[in-house]
Amino acid sequence: MTISVSKLSKTYGAQKAVNSISFEIKEGEIVGFLGPNGAGKSSTLKMLIGLLPIEEGSIEINGYKMPEDQLKIKAQIGFLAEHNPMYKDMYIREFLEFVGSVRKVPNLKVRIEEVIKITGLSSEANKKIAELSKGYQQRVGIAHAIIHNPPILILDEPTSGLDPNQMLEIRNLIKQLGQQKIILFSSQILSEVEAICDRVLIINKGNLVADTKMSEIQAKKGGLAKFFEEKAKN
Repeated sequence: MTISVSKLSKTYGAQKAVNSISFEIKEGEIVGFLGPNGAGKSSTLKMLIGLLPIEEGSIEINGYKMPEDQLKIKAQIGFLAEHNPMYKDMYIREFLEFVGSVRKVPNLKVRIEEVIKITGLSSEANKKIAELSKGYQQRVGIAHAIIHNPPILILDEPTSGLDPNQMLEIRNLIKQLGQQKIILFSSQILSEVEAICDRVLIINKGNLVADTKMSEIQAKKGGLAKFFEEKAKN
C-alpha cells in the first residue's frame, strides 16, 4: 500500500504552483503536509484525489495510475475537505447511508454502525448534523471519508476551527486510524503535526523543501517550529 508521486507539477498562468515534487508514503505512515498559504498544498492534494488534472509528472496509488485508473484510485481514498461540505439537514445515519449507497458499500447498515462507533459518534447518532458542535461535525466528515473503508485517508486541515478539547479528540482519532491506513494531512497547526505525524513534507513556493522524519526534527533545537521557519524561508 503506497502513494508514489514523481516530478508532479501544476501551473496557473505564469505561476508554478507545484514544481516537480516527488515523494512516497507507505502503509502505516501518518504524514503531515506543511507550507505557507499559497505554497501548493491544496493543488497537490487535489491532484492526488483527481479534482485537478496532472500537468506534468505522475501519481501512482496502490499500483493504479492517475488519470488512467482514476475511478479505481478514488475507491482507494477517503477525503476530508477543509470546509467539510455536508447536507446538514440530514440525520447522521441518513447522511452516512446516502454517501455509503453512492459508494456501493456492502452491508451498509452494519458498516454505518461500525463507523459511528469508530468515530465516537454514538452519543450523537440520533441528531441532525446541523445540531452538532464543530468537533462532532468533523467526526461526521471523517465517518464520511472512511465509510467505504479506504486504505488511504487525505485530510485537509482536519482540526481547523476546533477548540482544544475537540482538537485533542480528533488528534487521537487520526492516530487510531493511522494504525491501519496511510494518512496524509495538511495543517497550519505545527503542534498538531508534531504530536501526530511520523514524517513531515514541507512545500514552499511550489517546491518540496523538506521530507524528514519527525524523530529527526524533534531531536533538533527548536523542534518543528524552528525547522519549519527555516525551510519556509527557502
